Amino acid sequence: MVKVNLSEEQLNARHAEKMRRKKEVRDKILSTKTIEKGLVIVHTGKGKGKSTAAFGLVLRALGNSMKVAIVQFVKGKWETGERAALSKFDGQVTISTMGEGFTWETQDRQRDIAAAKAAFERAKEFIRDDEHDMVLLDELNIVLRYDYLSVSDVVDLINSKPKNKHIIITGRNAKEEVIEAADLVTDMTMIKHPFRSGVKAQAGIEF
Repeated sequence: MVKVNLSEEQLNARHAEKMRRKKEVRDKILSTKTIEKGLVIVHTGKGKGKSTAAFGLVLRALGNSMKVAIVQFVKGKWETGERAALSKFDGQVTISTMGEGFTWETQDRQRDIAAAKAAFERAKEFIRDDEHDMVLLDELNIVLRYDYLSVSDVVDLINSKPKNKHIIITGRNAKEEVIEAADLVTDMTMIKHPFRSGVKAQAGIEF
């Protein structure tokens, strides 16, 4: 096959035509998307970034003048950068830190169960109210993994949420029932992590 050397003008024209056809296809696809509804979003997997991505959505919602509620099922004892930053959005975001740390820190199953149940009751209030547009249930998957809450109760709450309310659920090992109930599920895959090289958790990165 003979290779043809095109001029810069010809390359630009070819590119413009290719993008025109691509835009035509995209516009046709987008014209079929007419449904607007509150989404159930799940961030799971072994990779880093589940809560980080969720807080990115929270920030985007705040930028669109939406009201957001956050229930943290595990990270209650940590002083985190996101919590400090979001505290500046007074009146627009409500943060409930209901956890008491990871289970290996408390070493008390009944205490962990009680904390999870209290957090779930708070989550119910936020999901059922008419005030908040988005509710983040941070690390809910963790307490479900340890059976501190009934997954059927969680799914029932998800399925009965107000039509336009967004719910974000984070934590590794998401239950199949939660995945099935969700509209959008992302599995974070870990390829490389500095922790394995002896690097400790650092401010601005992990918290």
